[in-house]
Amino acid sequence: MSTARISAATSGTSLSFPAYRCAHAGYEPAIRMSDLLPFRTMAYNNAWANHRLLTACLALTPDEFTARRTGFFPSLRATLNHILIIDHFYVDAMEGGTLGPDAWADQEPCQTVVALKEAQAAVDGRLLRIVQALDGTGLQRIVSVHRGTTIQRERMDRLLLHLFQHDIHHRGQAHAMLSGTSVSPPQLDEFFSAGEAPLRAGEFAELGWTEQKIWDA
Repeated sequence: MSTARISAATSGTSLSFPAYRCAHAGYEPAIRMSDLLPFRTMAYNNAWANHRLLTACLALTPDEFTARRTGFFPSLRATLNHILIIDHFYVDAMEGGTLGPDAWADQEPCQTVVALKEAQAAVDGRLLRIVQALDGTGLQRIVSVHRGTTIQRERMDRLLLHLFQHDIHHRGQAHAMLSGTSVSPPQLDEFFSAGEAPLRAGEFAELGWTEQKIWDA
């Protein structure tokens, strides 16, 4: 690990902060953690986790996908569709839209895993584009979230963190539900560890990503 040095504007002293290298992932440039990088890497990790989970779900039988199970929502299909429609709700608001509760007018818009995987990838792509376009001022922007009779106003950074947490929560429930099927739940509990880069290289290739693209975001 190298050390990046910055000057403390207020005191005139020099502070040392770690700069991050990822040699195991196949590239060397040092990367300083910025205010934006955590949000961008979270958006990538969110999309990757959805991709990995839904790819595993492709092996489910139709009955396994719709079977009643224990969870906040009663089946894998219901749980995964819930992630999708709430992503539509918040991503639309971040884009300046007014979709509001119409996002869940149909609680299960995707009846198959194939359709769900395609729709989830599309909204994940929209979220990535939102986060990639942000600057420090954009993180502080107030987003109007239309909730039917009221409009909730939240700062962009808080809304992004809320959405990431929401998706993690419900993916965890879907992950547990998979344990009761013929499909083994995929690993979702690591955050792009450098040493595990080879284990996700195939998925990154499918998504058109590289380690450098994410960490230099």
